[in-house]
Amino acid sequence: MYVGRDMTELSMLPMSEWKKDELAFFHHSLQQMVPYLNSEGQTIHREIVEEIEGRGGLKRLEADYTHGTEVHFD
Repeated sequence: MYVGRDMTELSMLPMSEWKKDELAFFHHSLQQMVPYLNSEGQTIHREIVEEIEGRGGLKRLEADYTHGTEVHFD
């Protein structure tokens, strides 16, 4: 279960200040609803994707015994 700031709070911040798990969670959530999003929702989703790409994606660079190589929001 995602525990973090909600979209209302995050919408008041630039995406550069969002954490990776927040980007991952809202990207996944919006990706599930893409066929139903209005133009504003599509714009927000596109901006999230662009921020993720700008940061080099959601992959961790290395794994260790406590973490895998992917960012998990759940």
